[in-house]
Amino acid sequence: MKPVIRASICTGEEIAGFKDIRTGKIEEIMLIRSPEELERFKEIYEITEEIAKEY
Repeated sequence: MKPVIRASICTGEEIAGFKDIRTGKIEEIMLIRSPEELERFKEIYEITEEIAKEY
């Protein structure tokens, strides 16, 4: 599993979650509405690297 942000190209909505690298399935965890919410997600799951966006 790797952390990802799924972003809508239509609405701009972003959802943080984890992607199974074998199946490609994304488990959605948290709606991201601000940079602070993204930092909170990273803090909760102890993520230190940059999170890739997928559209």
